[in-house]
Amino acid sequence: MSWILTRSGRKFDLANPTADMVDPTDIAHSLSMQCRFNGHTSSFYSVAQHCYLVADLVPTEHHLAALLHDATEAYVGDLVRPLKEGMRDFANSHGDECLYDLTERRVWIAICQRFDLDPILPDCVKHADLVALATEKRDLMPSHPEPWPCLEGIQPHAGYIDPWQPSYAAIHYHQRLLQLLCTTHRRRGM
Repeated sequence: MSWILTRSGRKFDLANPTADMVDPTDIAHSLSMQCRFNGHTSSFYSVAQHCYLVADLVPTEHHLAALLHDATEAYVGDLVRPLKEGMRDFANSHGDECLYDLTERRVWIAICQRFDLDPILPDCVKHADLVALATEKRDLMPSHPEPWPCLEGIQPHAGYIDPWQPSYAAIHYHQRLLQLLCTTHRRRGM
């Protein structure tokens, strides 16, 4: 079996995902229920809220890409960075491609087709993702002297993160996604 059952009752085939399997409501719900950093935060903080923050940090024309930049996690889950990197290193050392990366890429392509997005994220989205990470580290993680190499030279956002409850995150993420699809992005993927 290579499929999962989503909140809306759809079958989502991880081995062969298609654009018609992608549902905005499923994405909003799932991302709102997943806590960043495997839950090792001072309070619940969802992937949905993280994506919302990233969208706030980019120019208007990139809001949709920023809001959806982690949408694959609605289908493949949110793995912590050290685990992802370790899986990649292991696969590469054996001359293979990491199965997680391959699956995530397939899902990303289906999402991009569904919402008419370029599969290559703009540099501003990648930078905003790091700014959000630095902000989350400052506001939500326990203090620790060890630096995070990926954040070298990255300054956190000036605003403080007030974590949302999952239901609030789902509603706000979904509303923003629908607003972008109806306005800025001319009804993409409705």
